[in-house]
Amino acid sequence: MLFFLLLLALVSPTASLSRHTNATTIYEVLSDYGLPMGLFPKGVRDFGLAHDGSFWVHLDEACNAKFENELHYERNVSGHLSCGMIDALTGLQALDLFLWLEVMSIRVDVPTTGLIYFDVGTVYKRFPLSLFETPPECVAVRSKQDHAPPQVPLSLLLFSCFNPYLTS
Repeated sequence: MLFFLLLLALVSPTASLSRHTNATTIYEVLSDYGLPMGLFPKGVRDFGLAHDGSFWVHLDEACNAKFENELHYERNVSGHLSCGMIDALTGLQALDLFLWLEVMSIRVDVPTTGLIYFDVGTVYKRFPLSLFETPPECVAVRSKQDHAPPQVPLSLLLFSCFNPYLTS
C-alpha cells in the first residue's frame, strides 16, 4: 500500500502538492489556506477554486472597503492560493498617498507574527492581521474603467488647436 501511494505521488506531483478543501464559501477557503476571512468583503456568493489553488471571486459590483487604507475590489478578483499566501492577484487595488496601486500578492507570516503584507509592486505594505479577521462592509462604486475620461482622438485635438474657427 505504501508503495502505491509513493508511486502515485511520483506520477502526479501536483496531486501531492494541491490542497483539498470542503469549503462552501470563499471565507472558509481563506481560512483553510491560513489566511484571514476578511480579505474579501461581505456578500461574496460566487467563487471557484481549482485543485492547483487558482481561484476567482465574483462580486455583484465593484466596491471599496476601508481598513487602515482603502481597498478597491473589481467585480472579478482572481489569483492563486497557497499556504498563507495569495499571488498572481488581479482585481484588487490599495489606496496609498492618493494613488491606487495594484495589489499583486498578499501573505501572512507562517508561523504568524500577527502581520499581513500586501505587495503593491515597489513595496510591501504591512498591516496588523487583526484588521482582516472579519469580512468588511463594502460600498458599491463604479468600476475604475467607468471613471476614465472619454478618449478624444489626437487628430481632433490637434485640428482644434490649429483651427482659429473652432475656438470660442
